Amino acid sequence: MDSIDLDVLKTSAQWIASGHRCQLVTVTKTWGSSPRPIGAMLAICDDGRIVGSVSGGCIEDDLIERMREHGIDRSIPDIVSYGISADQARRFGLPCGGSIELAIETLSPESQIAPLLERLAQHELVARRLDLATGAVTLSKGDAGAIQQLTSEALITLHGPRWRLFIIGAGSLSRFLAQIAKAMDYQVIVCDPREEYRADWHLEGVQLVHEMPDDLMLEAKLDARCAVVALTHDPKLDDLALMEALKSDAFYVGAIGSRINQANRRERLLEFDVSAEQVARLHGPIGLYIGSKTPAEIAISIIAQMTAIKNGVPATLQVAQSEAPLEPSATVCPIN
Repeated sequence: MDSIDLDVLKTSAQWIASGHRCQLVTVTKTWGSSPRPIGAMLAICDDGRIVGSVSGGCIEDDLIERMREHGIDRSIPDIVSYGISADQARRFGLPCGGSIELAIETLSPESQIAPLLERLAQHELVARRLDLATGAVTLSKGDAGAIQQLTSEALITLHGPRWRLFIIGAGSLSRFLAQIAKAMDYQVIVCDPREEYRADWHLEGVQLVHEMPDDLMLEAKLDARCAVVALTHDPKLDDLALMEALKSDAFYVGAIGSRINQANRRERLLEFDVSAEQVARLHGPIGLYIGSKTPAEIAISIIAQMTAIKNGVPATLQVAQSEAPLEPSATVCPIN
């Protein structure tokens, strides 16, 4: 499962290869309340097909109408705004008087979409520079801490994973979690030294490694854009990863297991070179409380908690699985 914006790029490349003309539309600025963030993209084909989104649908309708009326006639990129006036806000359905600015460019083989996709397939972070005067495109290595930039000369967009997720264990829950994280533009690495678990485990675009989890944590040089999730239920593997992850700058470290198992795990970690302050960073039982029971539901609760923490949502507005009331028949959760 690809992210929305990666799907836009792949579909655009297919249209170009098939001889179609198409336009790439990128959100460059928003004011007030807007449905899509800066960097969101859509592409419009000359036959009216569309992929991606920059609004709730109303602006897309206007872009399609313009394309059908005038064709794809832009030779150089253009910057357009919607929702500046009250009339536009009503017409285009932007909520709360929000406004949005878009960059529109006509794509061709010279737009570097195919080379961009080749680099993204290698998990590279790529900066794409669009010259607003000529439409020329150059690609370079991206910086994980950079943001999209629009100047009078160029639009520089970032593509590829700026966040990394390390999953310990190659089980069914790991598969669901990896699929969701991949769709959210994480680079996903699954680690499991147990051959019997990883033998038939494969997910396109996800790296599977077989080294010991603590070695991987050290090699990865975890930073503030990393998350580590331990899902094996095997302390010999999960604890090894957690010992190193909790000492790192990773923004999220979580482990599966019941409250009793988590209490025991915290005691074990304190016996090693992990401080009480570091152990307190551990999220376990893992995830937000959504009443999850199945692997797919648990994966959603984990990614929801990761997202809330990544986006700076206060803990007082989250209900962690560890804080949820126990059901009468669930003093020990067999799954989490």
